[in-house]
Amino acid sequence: MNIDKLKDKVERGISSIKTIEDVRKVKAYLVGRKGIFSEYIDTIKSLDKEERKVFGKEINSLKVSTENRLREIETRYEAEERRKEEQASLIDITMPGKIPLIGKKHPITQTFDEIIRIFASLGFSVAEGPDIESDYYNFEALNIPKDHPARDMQDTFYIKQGVVLRTHTSPVQVRVMESQLPPVKIIAPGAVYRCDNDISHTPMFHQVEGLMVDKNVKFSDLKGILSIFVHEMFGTKTPLRFRPSYFPFTEPSAEVDIGCVICNGDGCRVCKETGWLEILGSGMVHPQVFRIVGYDPEEVTGFAFGMGVERIAMLKFGIDDIRQFYYNDLRFLSQF
Repeated sequence: MNIDKLKDKVERGISSIKTIEDVRKVKAYLVGRKGIFSEYIDTIKSLDKEERKVFGKEINSLKVSTENRLREIETRYEAEERRKEEQASLIDITMPGKIPLIGKKHPITQTFDEIIRIFASLGFSVAEGPDIESDYYNFEALNIPKDHPARDMQDTFYIKQGVVLRTHTSPVQVRVMESQLPPVKIIAPGAVYRCDNDISHTPMFHQVEGLMVDKNVKFSDLKGILSIFVHEMFGTKTPLRFRPSYFPFTEPSAEVDIGCVICNGDGCRVCKETGWLEILGSGMVHPQVFRIVGYDPEEVTGFAFGMGVERIAMLKFGIDDIRQFYYNDLRFLSQF
């Protein structure tokens, strides 16, 4: 048996080590369960007693020294690996820090929250309804029969016959009146859908509508509530006016205008040189709507109003293109 040959394999194996992975491979190759030393030990069994005693002692001595050398090398490489990991985890306090991006509420959400806050302070509760509505709730229950021209004005998305994407949140008012007796005092915020797409219209936008029903509710109550809203939203010095208008579900009806926030009423391109900007529609609930939901128009009266949230946000923040809200451009959104 050639011990020198075994020693040569040990030296060549150890000299080939360059990494911690090499240490593990060489350990398995030399002193592992199926390594070279195991092969030599199995060969000793075929020798006679005296030879087995001599060679066995030499092989065991060589194996112990090889294991010790490999253990030292492995310890050295493991220490080097730990040192590298520690250095990689160190924080250089002299390096400039990175400021994380902090999200903000979308300007539409900010405007929603402000509108809801104002009306909640006046005693209105929030009511919600489905975005997909029946023709009945979206039109007929609001005194807009099938042949009414107001349907053309709203350019409706039809899901199927008799089912639409709601064009306003007014159906929520009907659903609330069907579900409870007066008094009613609610606002209905939410998304609505119409086939419009230009600098002042989008196919989806948001509304907040309001409803108050009780005995002896008057138009003066409506004017008082909306005056408080305008002054809270745009400032106490903001002028407003009620201008006669027409809506199928209110009578009498009025548009509410505020003094132009761009030119302060002097006249500009935004207000078309009038000094006024329309912000919402309103009116006293039509008696026919009360009859449809089961209220007695001889016993109760009420008012309703509705506003586009994007419109309010455009005026509040001085934005001249509604589509900017939906481009998801951080350069735009980070200003609010």
